[in-house]
Amino acid sequence: MVLIHQYYAVRKFLKFCYFISVLFFFSCGNGAKNENNKEDIIATESEEVSTSTTDTDKIILCFGDSITAGFGLDDTNNAYPALLQSKIDSLGLDYTVINSGLSGETSAGGRSRVNWVLNQEVDIFLLELGANDGLRGVPLSETRANLQAIIDMVRERNPSTKIILAGMQLPPNMGEAYTTEFKDIFSELAEKNNTDYIPFILEDVGGIAELNQGDGIHPNIEGHKIVAENVWTILKPML
Repeated sequence: MVLIHQYYAVRKFLKFCYFISVLFFFSCGNGAKNENNKEDIIATESEEVSTSTTDTDKIILCFGDSITAGFGLDDTNNAYPALLQSKIDSLGLDYTVINSGLSGETSAGGRSRVNWVLNQEVDIFLLELGANDGLRGVPLSETRANLQAIIDMVRERNPSTKIILAGMQLPPNMGEAYTTEFKDIFSELAEKNNTDYIPFILEDVGGIAELNQGDGIHPNIEGHKIVAENVWTILKPML
């Protein structure tokens, strides 16, 4: 029985390491493309924010990387921000969800573009960044500082904006001290800034082949449904 438990533990660990390894490869590739196209994407986001809402709608802004952007999906209506919109619409609530995800985005990239996407009053700001930092070996002090700066900029623009911080995790093979500190960044920032907190936005999705696309790391339609539920658990009481 002990051997069986050990087998499944090792198998789960190897699946997670594969998931993270492919994510590292993919995030690096997206990073270069991200820098080349960021200005065009920011301009498009600004136009979408200004034209897709009504005067009575409250705004939920999902600000993140490829997970939020719905990378690889044929239709971004299957990404978790759009699924959140469907849940909200079913309840008859006057909220519009804005997808401000950018594939390959780092915390530094997010910090540089956040003011562009705060051109309207945002009622709820979901911050989903940091994974690409950890996978690229960015000093954790920089990741912490960038995420804090984004939170500060959101609150400077509108102190009443509610913030949800989405946590990420790294595999154990990157070193216990590093992975522990990386994970703690999110919980510590959430506590320090009194924000709502999702411990791991890819809970029950990361490393599970049938819930991810062929690259092994980006959620497929079914995976995004679970991600939406992870977010909804925190978001629903706020509405």
